[in-house]
Amino acid sequence: MKEKKKLGFSAIVLIALALGIVVGIALQGAPDIATNWIKPFGTLYLNAIKMVIVPLVFCSIAVGACELGDIRKFGRIGGKTLAYFLISTSLAICIGLLLANVTKIGVGMNLSTDVIVEMQETPDLVDTLINIVPSNPFAALSEGNTLQVIFIALIFGAGITILGEKAQPVEHVLRSANDLMLTITNVIMKFTPIGVFALICPVLATNGLDVLLPLLSFVLVCYAGFLLAVLLIYFPTIRFMVRENPIKFLKQIWEPMVFSFSTCSSSATLPYSLKAAKNMGVSRPIRSFVLPLGATVNMAGSAMYQGITAIFVSHLFGIHLTLVQQLTIVLTAVLASIGTAGVAGASIIMISVVLTSVGMPLEGVAIVAGVDKLIDMPRTSINVMGDIATAAWVARTEGELDPTKTAGED
Repeated sequence: MKEKKKLGFSAIVLIALALGIVVGIALQGAPDIATNWIKPFGTLYLNAIKMVIVPLVFCSIAVGACELGDIRKFGRIGGKTLAYFLISTSLAICIGLLLANVTKIGVGMNLSTDVIVEMQETPDLVDTLINIVPSNPFAALSEGNTLQVIFIALIFGAGITILGEKAQPVEHVLRSANDLMLTITNVIMKFTPIGVFALICPVLATNGLDVLLPLLSFVLVCYAGFLLAVLLIYFPTIRFMVRENPIKFLKQIWEPMVFSFSTCSSSATLPYSLKAAKNMGVSRPIRSFVLPLGATVNMAGSAMYQGITAIFVSHLFGIHLTLVQQLTIVLTAVLASIGTAGVAGASIIMISVVLTSVGMPLEGVAIVAGVDKLIDMPRTSINVMGDIATAAWVARTEGELDPTKTAGED
């Protein structure tokens, strides 16, 4: 008698996602049930993940910087990583702008702008750059300011690398702390199916399918843009720069893609991204350095969304955007995607920054706010895909990509 094949963890998460969608649609008539009784489990799950993110990011990046060994290699890998992030993000925005212009989304639509969205103060570019360096490192860690935490970790790791043997005791403590955080994270990850179900269900129960009808063209163009980003940016990266099969790559990153789609958080997906990169054969120093950095500063999917939104809003209000204004959108969206990383309600802040940069009415934010969550899911998956593709490419250029290694080797 043949043994029954057990479902893999990814399959269980996917089933939980499907169940969440079905139950959410079924509860459209009683959304309070989903909000009051199901959503709290998702909130608890996300809180548990947020609890480990700051120490995990700090330890992972600091250890990754230490393992690079050579301070020149440290700078070289950092330069490659940031260069790819900036170029891929710029390309993603250009694709979004082109698609929105060609499809003419929003032309002839008359949507109500009575909804008032409470705007948060948008971070100034100069302030963002200055605030990367914390005046109080302990405050940065306690407040969870991700950009500052990354900066502290990079300085910490670089200092240990420069000191060499003298700093080995500190390095050992960091390695132990990193292993500890990964262990705690793995325990939390076992509750992923419950978390995914509890997070997706209330979204469908509250918004339903009707909310999509007035903005269906906008949503479809966004999804088409994300697909084009995969086909025109990340597949060529994997095929020609990493020299791997893009379909195989998709299979290898399936787990973090599903998880990021459910949670809408690159940072929360970090443990899955690290695991996927490890299974691809990306060396520990590279993945520990690139992925936590990417979870904060690589927002290609989000930046593309800003570009599409800007064109959509301009069409709604009958505003013609010149080529110079659209180039301004590209630059602003790239900087805003980095500057607002780790800020609560980041997508709303980013949209307001982009619209303000070209003098468009902020009522446009109110229009897209209703469907933001539905677009947030795929754009986060694109961000995560970009992180892992970058790690694979950097590892390939450094001769530290070995697909023959199994998940247990390192």
